[in-house]
Amino acid sequence: MFKTIKNALKTPDVRKRILYTLLLIVIFRLGCYITVPGVNSITLNEAMSSNNGVAGLIDMISGGAFSRLSIFAMSITPYITASIVIQLLGMVIPALERLTKEGGEEGRTKINKYTKILTIVLALIEGLGIFFSYKSSGIFLDTSFMGGALTVISLMAGTALLIWLGEQITNKGIGNGISMIIFVGIISGLPRGITAVWGLMFSAGTFSTVGFIKALALVVGLLILVAGVVFIQIAERRIPIQYSNRTSGAYAGEKSYIPIKLNTASVVPVIFASAIIGIPSVIANILNKEAFTNFVNNYIVYTSYTGFILYMLLIFVFGYFYTLLELNPDEMAENLDTNRSYIPGIVPGEATSKYLKYVITRISTFGTLGLMVIAALPIIFTKISNLPSNVTLGGTGLIIVVGVALETYKQLESSIISRSYTGSRKRRRSR
Repeated sequence: MFKTIKNALKTPDVRKRILYTLLLIVIFRLGCYITVPGVNSITLNEAMSSNNGVAGLIDMISGGAFSRLSIFAMSITPYITASIVIQLLGMVIPALERLTKEGGEEGRTKINKYTKILTIVLALIEGLGIFFSYKSSGIFLDTSFMGGALTVISLMAGTALLIWLGEQITNKGIGNGISMIIFVGIISGLPRGITAVWGLMFSAGTFSTVGFIKALALVVGLLILVAGVVFIQIAERRIPIQYSNRTSGAYAGEKSYIPIKLNTASVVPVIFASAIIGIPSVIANILNKEAFTNFVNNYIVYTSYTGFILYMLLIFVFGYFYTLLELNPDEMAENLDTNRSYIPGIVPGEATSKYLKYVITRISTFGTLGLMVIAALPIIFTKISNLPSNVTLGGTGLIIVVGVALETYKQLESSIISRSYTGSRKRRRSR
């Protein structure tokens, strides 16, 4: 890993991309401390001290911007929700499905445009939800129509800026822009967690044996979770394939296969499930009805028993069906036939498609179940222990952090290899 980073810094183009990404990350972190206009900071600290459930999740993803009610308070959750809605609509609307599968670059541009339009609408709704939710708490100095409009517009502008930063990181930086924004937001809370763990061991200035055991158990648990996340992220099933125009003797040392990852969907199911389960809370904030708000807090948020079950089911559904969308067995079988290749022992055509669907279904089921376990364990641990919520790094955050780190590492590695290969070819041509 360190060798890859060292080589990346030595490669001029990659180094430029890394520095550009770091610059945009600094802008993001600075924006997390710019409070929206007309906020009473004293009342804000009191009102936000009890953030839990979905509010705590948004605060974790936004890097503490939500608890500070900064311009980035909504983070990119409206964009994530919009992406989910567009993908779901693509499964039921034929025209949108054609754009997704056959539209090429133009189709992707249109899909991106529709996603951004829906993001603006959802950002408006979520901004109104935040304003009406905290309107009566004394956070806002001006609760008139103009004051509310200024607050909502500031929050919407912050989300729009974050989306732009994410696109710039994807296009001109090291890639995974939107995921990178979430990644940075989550790891920015690590110092607070470390401070809290230190406080467990040294309560009131004296060493606590019980606190040390709790801290040790927490660290060991996190290491096990990290190992589990790495395993489901890199594990894959390799399906051997044979080319009909190649002889086994000529290619005795070369093997071809189709790699199917245990967790093809990566962090997408967790992000999607977190965004979906947060929608009722946003609606409750807008309606400001005590009965509905209590219902959401008692039965919908993932810290409640029913909300926890719903959260797990959403992760499974998104993980399972997202994998089938990404790895379409019919398309894979058709591509094999086009390339005059086949799976040994399987008849080309429909039989190959059925076999691939069988393999993908089994792998996606096990991979998604593993994802559910990793997301569930920290929530269960927090419930049965007396540790404060800011001490534990939730399974949601852990999956996102490790997943994005692995994907970024792979992209850096592939960028170095491709540029080294291009450079060697240019040198050979010049000779």
